[in-house]
Amino acid sequence: MDFVYTPEQEAFRQEVRRWLEANLTPDLCVDDAMDERVAGDRETFERRVVWQKKLNAAGWVGLSWPQPYGGRGATLMEQIIFNEEYGRARAPVLPGYMGVSLAGPTIMQWGTEAQKQRFLPRILNADDIWCQGYSEPGAGSDLAGLQTRAVDLGDSFVVNGQKVWTSGAQFAQWMVLLARTDPDAPKHQGISYFLLDMKTPGITVRPLVLMNGHRHFNEVFFEEVRVPRENLLGPKNEGWKVAITTLMFERSFAGGGSHSAQVRRLAALAKQVMIEGRPAWEQSWVRQKLAQFTIEGEALKYTAQRNLTRQLKGQPPGPEGSMLKLCGSELGVRIALFATEMLGNYALLDQGTEVVPDASRWLNRALSARQYTIAGGTSEIQHNIIGERVLGLPKG
Repeated sequence: MDFVYTPEQEAFRQEVRRWLEANLTPDLCVDDAMDERVAGDRETFERRVVWQKKLNAAGWVGLSWPQPYGGRGATLMEQIIFNEEYGRARAPVLPGYMGVSLAGPTIMQWGTEAQKQRFLPRILNADDIWCQGYSEPGAGSDLAGLQTRAVDLGDSFVVNGQKVWTSGAQFAQWMVLLARTDPDAPKHQGISYFLLDMKTPGITVRPLVLMNGHRHFNEVFFEEVRVPRENLLGPKNEGWKVAITTLMFERSFAGGGSHSAQVRRLAALAKQVMIEGRPAWEQSWVRQKLAQFTIEGEALKYTAQRNLTRQLKGQPPGPEGSMLKLCGSELGVRIALFATEMLGNYALLDQGTEVVPDASRWLNRALSARQYTIAGGTSEIQHNIIGERVLGLPKG
C-alpha cells in the first residue's frame, strides 16, 4: 500500500482545515464524537442542525454523493481526508448522520427516482433527521427474527409492533423501518423496508436513559400506523436485501470512537496523575499498556487502509469491516478499563479537577465502552462472520 497523498490531495486537506478553523466554534467541539453522536438535549441538537446547514451550504455534507443529489461527487480519497480533518478538529457527529451515512446511500441504491428527489436533498441540509427502526426486544443480533408486522391494504400498509435501541428517535422526522409483511415466509424472507414519517398517528417514542445519563436510545411503539405504499423502499418481501445494504454502510463506523486520540490523552495524563507518590508515567505497566494500545491502534489503521485499497480498486468488501468492528470495539473496552486503573478515583468523577480537567470523559468511557461490542453487530456475531465466511470454519 502506498498512501502518500498527491499535491492536489494535500491542497484539499489544507482547504478543509482552513474552513474548519474559521467556522467551527468551541461550543460545538466534543471529546468523543461517536459517544456523543446523539445530542443530549434539544438545545444542543438545534445548534448542531444549524452547523450541518452551514456545512452543507459550503458543500461539505455528502461530499462523495453524486452531484444530481446535492453532493460534490468527490473522490473517495477526498472524503477520507475530510473525515480525518473533521475528527482532528473535534467536530461533532452531524445530527443527520444516520440519513447522510445510512438512509441516503440506501435510498440511492434502492429508491425510485421520485423517492430520491423527495428525500435526498432534505437529508443533506438537515431538513429531515432520520433514525433506524431495526432492533426489537426479541430481535437484536438475530435481526431476521423481527416480529413487527405490516399488513398490506393495497394503497398503504398498517404497522403494529415495537422497536428498541433506536438512536435519536426523539429528534427524528423519518425512520427506515423493517417490518414483516409475510409472516409465513422463512425469517430472512417476507420482510419489507419502509420509509416512515415519524409524525404519523400511532407512533410513541419513549427514552431509554443509560447509566451514564445519556439519552441516545429509545423504544418506539407502533399502533395501527399507516404507511403509504409509495414509502415502500425496494420490492415487497425483499427488504432483507435492502437492510443488508444499510448494514454494510453502518459497519464502517460501528466500532467506537478514535482510539488514538484517547491513548494520546491518557499518555499526557500519565505525566500528571500520581501513583504511589510518582507520576503514573514512571510505572512500567502504564508505559507498557500505552505502548500496546498504540500498536493495536496502528494495526487497526492499516487494516482500515486495506479496506480502503479494496474500495479504490473497485473490489467488493472483504473481511476488514468485521475485523475493524470486532477489534475496534474490544480495544475500546480495554482502554476504558486501563483508564480506570491509572486514574483511580479521578475516573469516578463527573466533573473535572485541576489534575484531570476532563475527568467526566473517562467516567463516561468506563460506563459506555461496552456498548460498542453490542451495537452494529455483537462481538459474537463478528467472530462467527470471520470464522465461517472468511476462515471457512464449520458452524458451531
